[in-house]
Amino acid sequence: MPAITRSAAFILGAGLLASLPALAQEPRYNQISLRAEVNQQVPRDLMIVTLYSEEQNADPGKLANTISDTMNKALAQAREVKGITLRQGSRNSYPVYDDKGQKITGWRERAELRLESADFPALSKLTGELLQTLKMGGMDFSIADATRKQSEDALLKEAVAAFKARAQLATDALGGKTYKVVNLNLNSAGYPQPYARGAMMMKASRADAAPVTPDVEAGTSEVSINADGTIEVVMP
Repeated sequence: MPAITRSAAFILGAGLLASLPALAQEPRYNQISLRAEVNQQVPRDLMIVTLYSEEQNADPGKLANTISDTMNKALAQAREVKGITLRQGSRNSYPVYDDKGQKITGWRERAELRLESADFPALSKLTGELLQTLKMGGMDFSIADATRKQSEDALLKEAVAAFKARAQLATDALGGKTYKVVNLNLNSAGYPQPYARGAMMMKASRADAAPVTPDVEAGTSEVSINADGTIEVVMP
């Protein structure tokens, strides 16, 4: 039994020693780290409008009914316009105190309505109409998901091509005959969160005039794809 154990141990030890060269990392030479970046201007093609209703009343029940009635009418009106995505935002109420801050004299409630659309004229017109009963919370512009994916796919191809061009330049500068890509990382940057606008440009109007259509200009955002990687130049 002891002889068999020693023999097995010897064979196992020999096997481990034989595998050590395979486990050792193969040395690499003539490695170069490179970076390439491509960018383009992408239009902000998604318009986001936040409207709200805010009221105050001594009776919290009546206050809630008033806010609900206003928001329900706004929702019904907005649903009649095609291409508009509706989202109900936050709704909250809080007590209003007297000058001494000790006694509750009433309640104040606020409810938000968020509208999104790629049809700027339609949403601008609807916004002007809803501003007859609601208040403006903000107007933002962003890049729609479909536009984001399309631009990112195109930039990925350009980034890889730019990286390959730099890799070939580096290879030629070293006098190599070709190169191998050791690793390559692609990262996007510049896709913005919704772009907050300041106060909208409003045309002057009388109280009895038709609803005002806000003037909008979404603009563009510069987006980019970075290609960072390492190549190994193969010498003649």
